[in-house]
Amino acid sequence: MNEKGRKVRMGIDVGGTYTKCVAMDNETHEIIGKNEVKTTHDAKEGVALGVVQSFENCMRENGISPEDVVFVAHSTTQATNAFIEGDVAKVGVIGMAGGGIEGFLAKRQLSLKDIVLDPKTGKKIPISNEYIPKKKLNKQSIEQAIEALKAQNAQVLVASMAFGVDSQDEERMIYDEATALGLPVTMGSDITKLYGLTRRTRTAAINASILPKMVATANATENSVKNAGVTVPLMIMRGDGGVMEISEMRKRPILTALSGPAASVMGSLMYLRASNAIYFEVGGTTTNIGVIKNGRPGVDYAKIGGHDTYINSLDVRILGCAGGSMVRISDKDVVDVGPRSAHIAGCDYACFTDPEEIVDPKIELVSPKEGDPNDYVVIVLKNGKRITFTNTDAANVLGLVDEKYFAHGNAESARKAMQPVADRLGITVEELAEKILEKDYEKVSACINALAEKYHLDHDAMKLVGCGGGAASLVPYCAKKMDLQYSIPENAEVISSIGVSLAMVRDVIERVIPNPTEEDIASLRKEAKDACIDSGAAPDTVEIHVEIDNQSGKVTAIATGSTEVKTTDLLKECTQQEAYELAAADFGQGASDIECVGNTDHFYVFTAKKDGKSPLRIVDKKGFIRVQCSNAKACRIKASDYHDAVDEMWDELAIYKSETILRPDYYLCVGPRVCDYSAVDLNQNKLLMNMDVQDRNPQEDIFVVGDCCDLF
Repeated sequence: MNEKGRKVRMGIDVGGTYTKCVAMDNETHEIIGKNEVKTTHDAKEGVALGVVQSFENCMRENGISPEDVVFVAHSTTQATNAFIEGDVAKVGVIGMAGGGIEGFLAKRQLSLKDIVLDPKTGKKIPISNEYIPKKKLNKQSIEQAIEALKAQNAQVLVASMAFGVDSQDEERMIYDEATALGLPVTMGSDITKLYGLTRRTRTAAINASILPKMVATANATENSVKNAGVTVPLMIMRGDGGVMEISEMRKRPILTALSGPAASVMGSLMYLRASNAIYFEVGGTTTNIGVIKNGRPGVDYAKIGGHDTYINSLDVRILGCAGGSMVRISDKDVVDVGPRSAHIAGCDYACFTDPEEIVDPKIELVSPKEGDPNDYVVIVLKNGKRITFTNTDAANVLGLVDEKYFAHGNAESARKAMQPVADRLGITVEELAEKILEKDYEKVSACINALAEKYHLDHDAMKLVGCGGGAASLVPYCAKKMDLQYSIPENAEVISSIGVSLAMVRDVIERVIPNPTEEDIASLRKEAKDACIDSGAAPDTVEIHVEIDNQSGKVTAIATGSTEVKTTDLLKECTQQEAYELAAADFGQGASDIECVGNTDHFYVFTAKKDGKSPLRIVDKKGFIRVQCSNAKACRIKASDYHDAVDEMWDELAIYKSETILRPDYYLCVGPRVCDYSAVDLNQNKLLMNMDVQDRNPQEDIFVVGDCCDLF
């Protein structure tokens, strides 16, 4: 029965095999219902058909009326698949620059070659180029350039001007003319405000290459959702973990690349309260591994087809070992596991096969796809059926998969299928299972260690969060080997859809501004806020985080907001004792003298002693660990006096090396926000802090934290 007045959030994740929809209560964030359909890759409407089918099924099966829906969004694999499959349009680039040496150099940088997407298959984005000197830029020269590119079969255009990030006027002239002629077009300065002419133009060309296909899909999906009676705007998942309105996706579809892994990370972050964790999504073929630190996922520039871009996406590493990965053997040992999976070879998993079927199993070594090594193991049964054993089978043999997990199967079946290979190698089935999982562990541990080093993660505080249907096949084994805590939560198999349904609107503005002033920062904040609102956020919900990279001169403003003016609290407030228990568990074994050194209306701050250091945790009143430091100092102070604490920590926590002085990072707990600052210049830190504190009551209590955990 439909509950009167219930508000529903709906998230749809488009996976390689299944498209899954989840409906959640907007106030409690409890799951109302789920639905999945096979992803409709081959339909005339493409993946849009599956999105609409799962959406409508979920509404019908759970009595959800169109007017109940307050938020609907979906992730998409379409951009990523287009690059993998080479399903792209030919791009015509119109480059522009001033005269003299600037024009000479820019003309070379603007002349793109075909962008190779896969050297093995030869798939590429074909490029044609035209160049117009700035002094000759007019309606006639633009029309001539467009006609020349159309004669070379260009289907979409890119307008790119040297120093176009400083003024869009020239690129806008190309855009307006091409649009009037009915040609899709991308402006380089619309994609990024960073310098780097070749990289910016290449990123715009990659974006343009998928415009026709993505716009067609967007139109089909939006029309179908509207026809279902839903009136709220359709949102699309971005690769950096946010969402944007579908109208924005029509301009910048490249932002949706890698939105599948992003959905999973955001589900872990927002639904599972994973404030600090290494995140695993284990599917059948690949495992996505990413980082959540202090409540924020790791973000980096995406590479597409091996090419650097200016597109922000979650820093997710994709490994070719997962729940369904097949085993490769020689006469003496296990050679490798993956990257091919059971479904590629057309085989069922042994542990999901009736043990009575496994009679007289024989080894057959195969090449699952043309060009693959011919040492992948398939087991041929007496009845002619072909099965195989995988990581999931090995984990079941070793008793690592609890019955409650999606990956739980019949261990007897797995043993019977693995016995011939164990006999061939002269080992037991259990030893074979260990060898299989050890191969995966080598890859997984190397990935985790690289992420831990990049993001300065404290091993004692690291946790593994396993999601995806195959999580139990890898996570328990790897966690035990690395001596880390782990969890595989309820609804792990639909965490991506949950992440989509809970995602916030997000936009990022980046500029190169050496020695930025307060006016520069204020202007960038306003630009980021406006972009976030344009992407669908309610103005009163937008928060902005600013980062300064002194080495490159890059200033980044990250704006996030909700589609609703009134945001709901999904969890009841935790008591100080409950917060203490969360912090104590996060400090880990060996921590002593744990105490709450203070609290505000929104946060508790806990310190401890461990290994000669002073670790610190900031826990918000909803039970999220918002800051995690291995060695830090905190003080509660009036907002009007925070400068004094900042100055004192700048010197007190400094580390003097032979050739440099290492300074602390800072956190401020201001109202309901945790703001972090890592500029190497004290005045720049204060500049950013002033932007966050200036509108607060001078007598309000805030926390200042100086963190030197990265300095040891």
